[in-house]
This record gives sequence, C-alpha cells and structure tokens, in this order.
Amino acid sequence: MPKITGLLETALYADDMPRTVAFYEQVLGLTAMERGKRLTALDAGRQGVLLICQRGASVNDMPSEDGLIPGHDGSGPVHMAFAIPAGSYAEWRAHLVSHDVAITGEVTWPAGGQSVYFNDPDHHVIELATPGLWPNY
Repeated sequence: MPKITGLLETALYADDMPRTVAFYEQVLGLTAMERGKRLTALDAGRQGVLLICQRGASVNDMPSEDGLIPGHDGSGPVHMAFAIPAGSYAEWRAHLVSHDVAITGEVTWPAGGQSVYFNDPDHHVIELATPGLWPNY
C-alpha cells in the first residue's frame, strides 16, 4: 500500500474572513503564506497548513490552467487541534486568557498529555495539546 507521510491541510470555514484570520495571526501567532478573499493559507508548523476559507466561496469546482480543485464547504462548528511543546501548556493557557479567549474545556490525558479547548470567532472548537495525547504524539 502507498504510504501517507502526514496531514498537510486542514480547512475551516469563516463567516468573516478578516476577523477570523486576525484571530489566528494575533492570538495564535500563525503566519499567512497566501491571502485572498476566498482563502487564506496559514503556516501551522511541521509542514501543516491551516486553510481559512470564506464560507460558501468554495462550493463550486475551481478550474484553472493548472488543474481542477473540487468544490467544498462546511457548516457548523468543527474541531481541530494544534500540537504544542510539553512545557508550554501553562504559558499558552495564560496567553489565551490574556487575549480574552474563554477556555471551554481542559483535559489531562491518561498518558500525561494536556489539552486546552476554546472557540475561534466562527465557534470552531480549537484545541492546543501537549505530547501524550495519542500513541503517535
């Protein structure tokens, strides 16, 4: 079987692109690699890309001279997690609170990892997790 080497992109859908992109840049410190009205691509570390898509703007197929991207969209709150270093949990938690981000949940996992949960401006459930959450992390 061919091998998968990692998860490359995760897409979240925003009602207000500038507001949502500003949240990820200002609160989580992600850097935009590409900006547009329909899509902003943010560097999420470890070769990961967070795509912020304007809700409804990618529903139709997007043909170009380079090929075809099939249409996609999402609705309702979804969940994603960012990996953070083991010793940074308290610092991240304090950082979120200092930016008036409400903590919606916290878990200490059986293998020792910790997770803190909060919502982004579009009510997606975002998690910051230290190693010890999964056998491969």
